[in-house]
Amino acid sequence: MKKLYSLLLILVFTACEQPGPKQTEQAEFISKGKINYQLNPEDERMLDSIQQKTFQFFLNEHHPEWGIVKDRIKEWAPASIAATGFGLACFGIGAERKLITREKAAQITLNTLKFFMNSEQSNLADAQGYKGFYYHFLRMDTGKREWNCELSSVDTGLLMMGVIFARNYYDGDSETEKQIRELAAQLLGRIDWDFMEMPAGDKFAHSISMGWDPDNGLHHMGWIGYNEALFLYVLAAGSGMTNVEKGYESWLRNYSWETPYEGLSHVAFPPLFGHQFSQAFIDCRGLVDGYMKEKGIDYFENSRRATLVQQQYAIQNPHNWMGYDSLCWGVTACDGPTDKYNFDDRKFIGYAGRGSSGPENNYFDDGTIAPYGAISSLPFAPEIVLPTIRAFNERYSDKIWGDYGYYDAFNPTAGWFDDDYLGIDEGPLLIMVENFRSGLVWNYVMKDKIIQDGLNRLGFTYLEKTDKSE
Repeated sequence: MKKLYSLLLILVFTACEQPGPKQTEQAEFISKGKINYQLNPEDERMLDSIQQKTFQFFLNEHHPEWGIVKDRIKEWAPASIAATGFGLACFGIGAERKLITREKAAQITLNTLKFFMNSEQSNLADAQGYKGFYYHFLRMDTGKREWNCELSSVDTGLLMMGVIFARNYYDGDSETEKQIRELAAQLLGRIDWDFMEMPAGDKFAHSISMGWDPDNGLHHMGWIGYNEALFLYVLAAGSGMTNVEKGYESWLRNYSWETPYEGLSHVAFPPLFGHQFSQAFIDCRGLVDGYMKEKGIDYFENSRRATLVQQQYAIQNPHNWMGYDSLCWGVTACDGPTDKYNFDDRKFIGYAGRGSSGPENNYFDDGTIAPYGAISSLPFAPEIVLPTIRAFNERYSDKIWGDYGYYDAFNPTAGWFDDDYLGIDEGPLLIMVENFRSGLVWNYVMKDKIIQDGLNRLGFTYLEKTDKSE
């Protein structure tokens, strides 16, 4: 009996020592820091001026108690939660550039996080959010939902990317910075990502819904195909969304690979902001998923090609708009002249998601140029963006430049120059100039566990260069 018992013990211990299934090793994704491009002193001063002026928007247009940032400077404008997310990163930039003290930047950030943490989360129509998500626009006087807008997945996502930056940037021992990290963890942790999952059965299957409202439920469309929401899947994946891999399959299935000009094949999305918003926070140099690996280019190179396509489109100028050339381009979502400026066969529109991926694929191109569109592509193609900035300054001077830097847009054909600034345009401009110069926002966002886990879960890797890349 003792022999049998001993034999059983040996078998048990032997079984316990047997190696189980090998765990998939987590890849490490890093910020590669600033862009390796030599600036002359004049360009350094020019970028200093752009950043200093643009930062004033966030300094002056945030709520003094709640921290939320206005959508635009008009008196009637509500706060935009996306502009607020960009603003959280911009206050860090301001501290690094000595445009504000670190203590003041931290206090504004803490006020913002407290506002969202203490906001009403319910399914009532006048709440500020639900299930950890927030409404797209919030009133500046009450902090409540404005315009019956949607509970927005992508705008909440941009807010949370700012929160991720903040919890990594404010790493000090002061009570303010400790509270920032604590509140950031709570805000990120209470989002119910499964709530935004689209049902199975069509092309949006399991994708992240564009939004929700109390009267109609989930929006009928989900985020699929290449656009500004790439980061949203990384964020959701890193935060534990149950079926995010299936949703990402729907996202990838709807990509459109196009070759508008020789040598510039890329996943198309006509508005430039779609190539910039995600990469304001995530350093995509070398990053590929299964689709991009097969194509042989990374997401950063994809955005570079999209930028070069826009320049080529302006040179080609198929609609003969005034001003378009190699040094005047940038078709993206922005304000516009409206139909008040129509003449002959020339028709103009107001705010629209303008864009161009070449002559056969453009949205609402009515001759309107948005300076932030070109400038936010500085990390991708500095050799064409810097001369374009200089040309903007030489040709249009104070017509496009004001208290907060470049106005949102202008249209030479219509003789129209905007007098407004938009937070979701000012933010990417300031962030991408800083990423170009120092890699600051990339440095602090890329180290976050949510980003690391999200990229791993979606199967991202670093591209090994092959001859396949066009």
